[in-house]
Amino acid sequence: MNFKRLGTIGAIAIAGTILLSSCATAAEDGSSDENMSDLTGTLVGAGASSQQSAQEAWVAGFQTANENVTVEYDPIGSGGGRDTFIGGGSQFAGSDRAFKSEEIDEDNFVSCVPGTGILEIPAYISPIAIIFNIDGIDSLNLDADTIAGIFTGEITNWSDDAIVSQNDGVDLPDLGITAVHRADDSGTTANFTDYLSAAASSVWTVGSIETWPTEFGGEGAPQTSGLVDAVTNGTGTIGYADASRAGDLGVVAVKVGDEYVPYSPEAAAAIVDASPFAEGRGETDFAVEIDRATEESGVYPVVLISYLIGCNEYASSDNVDLVKAYMSYIISDEGQATAAESAGSAPISSTLFEKAQAAVDAIK
Repeated sequence: MNFKRLGTIGAIAIAGTILLSSCATAAEDGSSDENMSDLTGTLVGAGASSQQSAQEAWVAGFQTANENVTVEYDPIGSGGGRDTFIGGGSQFAGSDRAFKSEEIDEDNFVSCVPGTGILEIPAYISPIAIIFNIDGIDSLNLDADTIAGIFTGEITNWSDDAIVSQNDGVDLPDLGITAVHRADDSGTTANFTDYLSAAASSVWTVGSIETWPTEFGGEGAPQTSGLVDAVTNGTGTIGYADASRAGDLGVVAVKVGDEYVPYSPEAAAAIVDASPFAEGRGETDFAVEIDRATEESGVYPVVLISYLIGCNEYASSDNVDLVKAYMSYIISDEGQATAAESAGSAPISSTLFEKAQAAVDAIK
């Protein structure tokens, strides 16, 4: 799958700027009155905190174009978002992983007509940054086994030879490592551990999991903001978070093949580019299987695909138009440009857009 719909992030951001400028010009001469939205109501979503920056930008853009609409998104985490959606507490969910096939019982989604299935769109594609806080050090090179050793508690000091040997010229201190993990069920954790499981299977032996294993110790922090705060406010700390939240913290370049690759939207898109859709899914379930153990040059394998989840057919028609309009905005060129500019994400491909738009248009 080619996730570079308009060629580069910059091109998309420019396109979005031009579109917004055109709208502003139309507003000044009064011509926008002809395009005033007649949508009204409140749309409720919940889920992945990794999407928070993008959701804030999407909500602002959508509400600007639809003045009588309120969109509420609660970044409670992927697990909480899926549970809320299943229970009918929201009209859509954000999740850093798709539902597993065995989790999908089409009769259990309260908001959906039984038997009609769900829609899962990989609408937000972003690298996961491995962030750390060591005074005077902005970047480090680490391979998968070393990263796994740190987070399992086997490597406990920044002066360990496993780290020093990969970072010539870096004055690493004799300082204990505090590995910070998500305390809540987290799709970011699922994606991070999926990478460790694939690329460092001899060290990370517990597979891809959303709930952090207590036997590995470390410090737990709730949601993305809590984890970033814990790393920021600590000394010798390391953690993992959506790259849009890395801020001024040090970041790890991950070894892929014979090179160390820093995170970037382009490198994240490159690994998703060739990844297939998962087999055995419904026609509107666009779950992606990522090749985490690739050795292909220039790709960054610690990436999350965050999904937009909704019903194919809603039990209540009250908010169907809002769901369709908001999802259409998110996957549009403008919506993807907004996310790229605000959160550094990679845009979805034209092929995926066409499939997703057809599915959104068919929502009832």
